[in-house]
Amino acid sequence: MDEFQIETAQNVGINQNVASIGDRMLAYLIDSAIILLYGIVVILLLTTLNMDMGDTWAIYLLVSLPAFLYYVLLETFLDGKTVGKVLMKTRVVKLDGSKPSFSNYFVRWILRIVDVVLTSGGVAAFTILIKGNGQRLGDIAAGTTVISEKQLLTIHDTLIKDIPTDYVPTYSQVTMLNDKDMQTVKNLYDNAVRNGHHNIILNLHHRLLKIMMIETTDKPVDFVSTVIKDYNYYTQNM
Repeated sequence: MDEFQIETAQNVGINQNVASIGDRMLAYLIDSAIILLYGIVVILLLTTLNMDMGDTWAIYLLVSLPAFLYYVLLETFLDGKTVGKVLMKTRVVKLDGSKPSFSNYFVRWILRIVDVVLTSGGVAAFTILIKGNGQRLGDIAAGTTVISEKQLLTIHDTLIKDIPTDYVPTYSQVTMLNDKDMQTVKNLYDNAVRNGHHNIILNLHHRLLKIMMIETTDKPVDFVSTVIKDYNYYTQNM
């Protein structure tokens, strides 16, 4: 899974997991199936009504609006997600990790006509492949991308990590914490980095400074990472 780093307004570097083309295609197929099913249901309901052709077409255009506006409406009200994105655990975000505005979603939706509809997704796939941060044309114009919120559990998710033999710790005050505290810190930190929740990292930064009774000029994300490494160093060398 590709990653790209963003720099937030709080000077926190965050690695975002870019949604794979496979996940995006599956989400698109799920959303397309929902739109198609909705259209079929609408047609079946209208055919049961005794109305002249002119009235039927007018009503069809009206009731088909939700399908037409499906992407822009759901992404706006579901925090960057559609039904397909919810199932595939992907989400639209701005390149700085913040929540897009309606205008961002609207630009993505308009350019979907070129990216996906007119070219059967060819332009979107090509653009995503050549861009390192998962953007199609609509994303480039809107300043957005699609990230994955899947949690990939590995051995690195445990507290114990290998420390280089020549590692020099920075904060001896980490010994004031215990294993349970540090595991909580690491879990919150890893999840925040994975999902771009820089506010959580800022809170961890402030909390650790208070507990350890120290000051630092390190960036919050670097500070918390160093604290985790230092704790591993001291616990493995006791």
